[in-house]
Amino acid sequence: MTTRLLLISDTHIPGRASRLPDAVLRMADAADVIVHAGDWVAASVLDELESHGDVLGVWGNNDGEDLRSRLPEVARREIEGVRIAVVHETGQKTRREPRMDAAHPGIDLLVFGHSHIPWDTTTPAGMRLLNPGSPTDKRRQPHHTVMTVTVGDGAIVDAELVRL
Repeated sequence: MTTRLLLISDTHIPGRASRLPDAVLRMADAADVIVHAGDWVAASVLDELESHGDVLGVWGNNDGEDLRSRLPEVARREIEGVRIAVVHETGQKTRREPRMDAAHPGIDLLVFGHSHIPWDTTTPAGMRLLNPGSPTDKRRQPHHTVMTVTVGDGAIVDAELVRL
């Protein structure tokens, strides 16, 4: 059996967009779990995603008390034998991989946001680090993005950056 994840971060609604793109909502409907790595800004985004499916999320540095009271700073869940953690910030990209190994031992997949820059690397300990970018605020990136990930039998089966 496999489980489909949709990874989202840094939606910054309503500051950067008035709403989530329709393509993201369709992907949320197709996903088994929606993972959001913070900076929702409006709690209505959490409410909307929860109406589309199971949400695993954290608060980010731009999120207020309304979101911080509903979400943790770090979320953890095991899905299909894959140990997943979600955080908003991981610090500078320099030496990110060994820092995350030390900060999150025993994790197979770490989803993070904050930079709005898509990221896909593997740490020395074998942890996969994924940042989906942003579906609404691409900053200096060429495209708005999210990621889809399939997990099953204790492994990451597939991970894909999706341009919107």
